[in-house]
Amino acid sequence: MNIKKIAQLTGHKAAVYTLDKGNKPNLFLSGAGDGWIVEWDLNQPKDGQLIAKVDGNIFSLLNLPNEKCVLAGNMYGGLHWVDLDNPNETKNIALHKNGIFGIHQIGAYVYTLGGKGLLTKWDIANRRSIESLQLSHESLRSWAFAPKTNQVAIGASDNAISFVDLNEMVVKNNIVNAHDNSVFALHFSPDETKLLSGGRDAHLKVWDTQNNHQCISNQPAHWFTINRIAFHPKGSIFATASRDKTIRIWETTTFKLLKTIDTARHGGHINSVNTLLWSTHHDCLISASDDRSIIVWDINF
Repeated sequence: MNIKKIAQLTGHKAAVYTLDKGNKPNLFLSGAGDGWIVEWDLNQPKDGQLIAKVDGNIFSLLNLPNEKCVLAGNMYGGLHWVDLDNPNETKNIALHKNGIFGIHQIGAYVYTLGGKGLLTKWDIANRRSIESLQLSHESLRSWAFAPKTNQVAIGASDNAISFVDLNEMVVKNNIVNAHDNSVFALHFSPDETKLLSGGRDAHLKVWDTQNNHQCISNQPAHWFTINRIAFHPKGSIFATASRDKTIRIWETTTFKLLKTIDTARHGGHINSVNTLLWSTHHDCLISASDDRSIIVWDINF
């Protein structure tokens, strides 16, 4: 496996916490502690374009191309509806408290993960909340959706993973004490037979979704918190991002570590790696960090 650093993008004035795909394959968005939402072009990666600015740190982003709208969750629990045609008319709805750590779309609805343990369902067309479910009294930190089986898993700072029926907005099952600390990262395997989780305890765990979510693998994967798990679009490898400043590449079937991307060997990030995004454009991996930069990686395997 060969790792090549394609570009390091700078311009944000604070830690970059979130990334999402843009309206075209070569575009992606970033949100940061400076309140900026920036659009980047992988064909001209050095030139970022500020498309909106909101109040407070941006912890989560969701691009809604069909609506010409970008949603941004801030540190105070506000959900900003940014109209790309009229960004100055951004609508901020303060429903959550202590931050919104995830925004996800399924069909005509959006779901937000709140800092006080609230899962909220939103009507996209009318831009309003419909109902909420109190999953925990601590922050909801991660989400995974399995479209084939319609499963949703949500990780929280109470160390648990909950499985939620979004049609009825009820908890179907949960794994208590899934990690020794907050569950910061979740992702279903491509075939949806396994759920991978990463925690503040730096462990990477694998749960058997076909056998009552039994833990079938548990390994200390990083030195510090695992912030994100992201599968390559082809599904044969996945990446983890950590507060230990590294990105690690793993084999999907055996969960074997294949490569560590760090500062010394690859010119990687010098602070916590907060999030990852695989792009089908040039088949690259994009990472964002507390060091205020975004790095585009060519992962040749």
